[in-house]
Amino acid sequence: MNGLFVIDKPSGITSHDVVARLRRITGEKSIGHLGTLDPMATGVLPLLVGRYTRLAQYFNAAEKSYSGTIRFGFATDTYDAEGELVGQQTTPHLTIDEIRTAAFRFNGELQQMPPRYSAKKIAGTPAYKFAREGKPVELKPATVRIDTFEITTLKGDTAAFTMRISAGGYVRSVAHELGTALGCGAHLTSLRRTHAGPFTLADAHTLDELQPLAGDLKALTQISVHPRTLLPDMPSVTASLETQGRMRNGMQTNLPEFSTASRVKVFATQRELFAIAQRVAGTLFQPITVMG
Repeated sequence: MNGLFVIDKPSGITSHDVVARLRRITGEKSIGHLGTLDPMATGVLPLLVGRYTRLAQYFNAAEKSYSGTIRFGFATDTYDAEGELVGQQTTPHLTIDEIRTAAFRFNGELQQMPPRYSAKKIAGTPAYKFAREGKPVELKPATVRIDTFEITTLKGDTAAFTMRISAGGYVRSVAHELGTALGCGAHLTSLRRTHAGPFTLADAHTLDELQPLAGDLKALTQISVHPRTLLPDMPSVTASLETQGRMRNGMQTNLPEFSTASRVKVFATQRELFAIAQRVAGTLFQPITVMG
């Protein structure tokens, strides 16, 4: 089948584990997730199924929103609660205003160093593999943007927060760096993704919800995100058989309904997404991704 599912990922399994479960449920081998969630994290994990995996490139810039908790007093080597203690453990006496003042400095564009224990690739190999083997991990800082980072409550040594961060940003790196800024060390203790681009927890289904539908492609299709709502910045058009034929052969075609849109979603039927086309000039469009 072809489609996009929004899964509410449970804690304790990897994003790859979720992909494996969905493969068994749908019977489709070609599945890819949009933005990895660490094993500890929960929440919104969109997965492209079948030919829709070809759409992944159009979701790369999607912002993510989170809620979670940070514990102050010591850092870990993974920057989260699953890692080993780094340095000395202390008992900080911080006020919520002190933490909020420090957190405010992280708003906006900044250079962020990815964690050593991350899926960031080094010459094609995930950094965590080098870290686990005790080998040097040479990562480069990346530019990320944090639109909001709000400390909502403080109970003892643990603060709750919400954050909206650009694609490619690491929330646990922010937690680690916040602890460094406050001089007491810190690490991420829980994380829940509430938004990934246009997808929210309201769109999400658990794997346990999908399991009883295994093999029932009609029912699974109804639960998947309606393709007309995908990539909302692109308008939709239903193409004739002649237009589909031209696009299937990589030929340019006129879509007279559109003269200003840079890209258009082309449908074969109400629900069957056939292609993504890019405007060349006027109403002339070139197919750039064909799924039919």
